[in-house]
Amino acid sequence: MDAGLMLLALCTGLGFGLLLLAVRQLVAVVRLWGRGLRVMGVVTARPAADRLRGGLVVFTDHLGRTVVFDPRAYGPLCGLPPVGGSVPVVFLRSRPGAARLWTLRHLLAPAFGWFLSSTVVFGTAVMVTP
Repeated sequence: MDAGLMLLALCTGLGFGLLLLAVRQLVAVVRLWGRGLRVMGVVTARPAADRLRGGLVVFTDHLGRTVVFDPRAYGPLCGLPPVGGSVPVVFLRSRPGAARLWTLRHLLAPAFGWFLSSTVVFGTAVMVTP
């Protein structure tokens, strides 16, 4: 089998897989947009032993339980306010642990990353086409 054809098939398959992940993220955002509960959370400091940047978000769910949400890498990039600031949070009733910040950048950043990755892989497939 020709190596160029094999690379084309691998890039196309990987591109479709990454595109599927982007669509899956967009469906999750639409589900949060339509059925999610919106509450205000407070940004708190991370423990001193934690080397990650940014803060943690503390909010109460629909049952009154306190939930600690870690925005991870998306926090500093997507406009997380400084410690002590309030931020809107959205979550599904069935999964308060899978909350997201209610900002456009935080909701769409994962989908944009997957879409950009699939575009690069599809571009590679086009460039190696024999």
